[in-house]
Amino acid sequence: MADPRFFLRHGPFTLLQIARLSGACVAEGSDGSIVIEDVAPLESAGSKSLSFLANARYLDAFATSKAGACIVSPNHAGRAPPGMHLLFSETPYRAYAHAASAFYPPALPDGLLSVDGFISSSARIGKGSSVAPGAVIAAGASIGPRCAIGANAVIGANVEIGENSSVGALASLSHCIIGKRVTIFPGVRIGQDGFGFDPNPAGFVKVPQLGRVIIHDDVEIGANTTIDRGAGPDTVIGEGCRIDNLVQIGHNVQMGRGCVIVAQVGISGSTRLGDFVMVGGQAAVLGHIGVGHGAQIAGQSGVIKDVAAGARIGGTPAMPIRQWHRQTATLARLARKRRAADE
Repeated sequence: MADPRFFLRHGPFTLLQIARLSGACVAEGSDGSIVIEDVAPLESAGSKSLSFLANARYLDAFATSKAGACIVSPNHAGRAPPGMHLLFSETPYRAYAHAASAFYPPALPDGLLSVDGFISSSARIGKGSSVAPGAVIAAGASIGPRCAIGANAVIGANVEIGENSSVGALASLSHCIIGKRVTIFPGVRIGQDGFGFDPNPAGFVKVPQLGRVIIHDDVEIGANTTIDRGAGPDTVIGEGCRIDNLVQIGHNVQMGRGCVIVAQVGISGSTRLGDFVMVGGQAAVLGHIGVGHGAQIAGQSGVIKDVAAGARIGGTPAMPIRQWHRQTATLARLARKRRAADE
């Protein structure tokens, strides 16, 4: 059960209602009229709780769970304990996400504008939006309806934020246009100067960063991530991207739709990512290269050249994933032989 001090629970719902909300279907022999009061993991769920099984590694936990109901693939129904009611789905994790969102929907802005911060007289705040204490909304900024601006956040001059978006505490935004339903977590920095200068033994000469950051709709940006504004072209984050905590995105980067960027990734300036690219944690991507649609980059990889669409690469320098695994296995064999020879 989620801690009620932090999460407001809705419901209860019948199993049939949950099926409709989640896109699952009530399994034959299960009772759609039973009442479910909460969601919970397999190990701690009780008779009034809904759980899910999305990974075969947890089949043993599923087989002994005391959950009253569970979302599961039909292939695993035979492992259900006696008395458990089932919802069938080919995508149990997605169905659970919809069900859990019904019990715990996102909190809506309270519509309160704190008097403890600063809101410029020329800023526009949409209906139903809230601004927490200490926040600064600078001149000409535009906040859409039903947005939430967290404590001590700074929204710079002329920044635009679309409806139903949220900006976490201590985040700072400048030189950017933010779309609808964008979630920006605490500590994010968007629109700061790109890392642009002319190197010279006599001293570095700063190159003015005259572009913007464009964040399209339905993007999520994790805590303490930084996205620099463009030097002339804009830095662009495509619709539906998911960016984890502590990611650095350099100036002029162009990201397509639905990209997933995991924690501590660094993407250098002017790199172009296609749609649905996935980059594993702590990977580094060189600037001025292209990564094709659907490419997957393993964690801690060093990418120094263009990546073809659909490619799966890993290692430093990054190479096709199978080649990387073969090299790793070869090194391990050589190390074992060396140890054996030394003994």
